[in-house]
Parts: sequence; C-alpha cells; structure tokens
Amino acid sequence: MDKKTASTLSYLVVWVTGIIFLFVGKDDPDVKYHAAQSVVFFGGLTVLQILINIVSNIGGLGAIGIVASLIALVQFVGWIYCLYKAWTGHGARFAIPVVGGVVTPWAEQLAARV
Repeated sequence: MDKKTASTLSYLVVWVTGIIFLFVGKDDPDVKYHAAQSVVFFGGLTVLQILINIVSNIGGLGAIGIVASLIALVQFVGWIYCLYKAWTGHGARFAIPVVGGVVTPWAEQLAARV
C-alpha cells in the first residue's frame, strides 16, 4: 500500500484505524506517525468525551452536555481536516492546528516505541 493511502486510512475510523496502522505500517515512519497522531488526538478526545458524559450523568448537569457536543464537533472537524491533509499531502507529516504542539510530541514518541 502506498504512503498516501495508508496515511489517509490511518484517520478513516479515527483512533481504531490508527491502532491498526500503527502495527501494519511498521515499514514507513510517516505512516506510523499518522497512525500515532490519530490515536493520540482522537483517542484523547474520545476519553475526554466519555469522562464528560460520566460527570454530566452523575451530577445531572445538562450544561456539561454542551461541552461534550462541542468536543464531538471538534472531533468531526479534526477528522475531516486530517483526512484531507493526509490525502492531499501524499502522506507527508503535518501538525494539527491549535493542538499540534501537544499532539505531535506524543505521536512521535508513540510511533518510535511501536
């Protein structure tokens, strides 16, 4: 599989395909980076969304549900952005805007360890 396709598929089903391509794309460091970035970014958002949903259900706070909806929106926009950048960049590495400074070091560290 070429770098462009593998990098794009790393984001297709958010962190799930990220985990798959983290192990399947071992031959290409750029594919491993994209897979790790998918796991770190989308996995982190998923965990955050789950925690917020638990807190809002326990506390009965409806306003926190709005925050969970905003996180879902960020996740959707980030997903579209990552798919687009991976496809049009032909698999080249990129940092996600705003959170790239936090996500990129973690993604590089994860990619190096697998």
